[in-house]
Amino acid sequence: MGEERAQHLWTAARREVAALFVLQRSDRPWQLPFAAALASGVPLAAGAYAGMPQAGSLGAVAGLSFLYLPATRLHHRIPVIMACAFGMVASYAVGVAGNFVPGAAIGLIACLAAAAMLFCKSQSLVPPGPLFMVMTASIAAFSPVHAEGAVLNLGFFVMGCIWACLVAVAYSAWLLRRRAPVEPPSLSREGLEMALVDSLLTGLFVGLSLALAEVLGLEKAYWVPVSCLAVLQGVTLRVSWSRHVHRILGTIIGIGVTWLLVPLLTDIWAIVVAVAILTFLIETAVVRHYAFAAIFITPLTILLAETSSPGAASINLLMEARLIDTIIGAAIGLAGALCLHSQRVRGVVHGGLAAVLPSRAT
Repeated sequence: MGEERAQHLWTAARREVAALFVLQRSDRPWQLPFAAALASGVPLAAGAYAGMPQAGSLGAVAGLSFLYLPATRLHHRIPVIMACAFGMVASYAVGVAGNFVPGAAIGLIACLAAAAMLFCKSQSLVPPGPLFMVMTASIAAFSPVHAEGAVLNLGFFVMGCIWACLVAVAYSAWLLRRRAPVEPPSLSREGLEMALVDSLLTGLFVGLSLALAEVLGLEKAYWVPVSCLAVLQGVTLRVSWSRHVHRILGTIIGIGVTWLLVPLLTDIWAIVVAVAILTFLIETAVVRHYAFAAIFITPLTILLAETSSPGAASINLLMEARLIDTIIGAAIGLAGALCLHSQRVRGVVHGGLAAVLPSRAT
């Protein structure tokens, strides 16, 4: 029995190692990562030119809303991307509100994660799903700023979202001349109920990850809920486990890349170029190999978050905090995935929803 168990563990370990070297097939055109790099890179370049790097970095984060662009017809995809851009603006505002009210960030971001997940499920939006909305709110919540500065920053963020929508329109007009669009999704009553269960559990575990970060006294723990959500979004428990492993491994390697990269970024224009290249690499790699993409996600998020909210922390402390945040967030996300894919847990949550939702017509 002991030998059989050891053989089983050895086989499972070999399978996990082999999975790290599997590249997924993708038909994503290279122009999409290029457009994503423009959506984030141009606001950062504009901020650098105007001598306002913090404003430019906020615009770069807002530019990530371009990645919510669906593959549908133009008359459908434009309202969707505009709604997602509005969601990003609302997320930033929610994070700022959590900043001004002590202890409110946990509940606000948890509710935001649930609402964003429900919206993405209802629109059948492929990943990133609610990831960037939660990241935006978390960065705002962990970046102290006075009231007047918060309003000004919100304006910069709105401008970044507008630019992302313009890039989305131009890219869509080009792409739809070469590729046939897909039909807009429709959500049945059963699908809505499943989406509600997913959303409630997602909000719960994102809130738990933030609460744990608060208990542990982690500073600028914006990456804890993001790592939690990234693992939670796995379509199966197996995928969630793979994301858990890939996220941690990619972050560890990414910290090394960041350590090598930062000494080369001696001015804001070097950061502009780095952000554009990193964005292109991430959007090229993420559909093919998640751990490989996570290598570049690490320096990108550190550059954007710290440029949008500069502080005195050294790069070594930032990388150490990022690794701790990732491990904690991924662990909570894996626990959440166990519940999310448990029929017993889903049955309990569904039963609670049935008590408050209108009954079906008979």
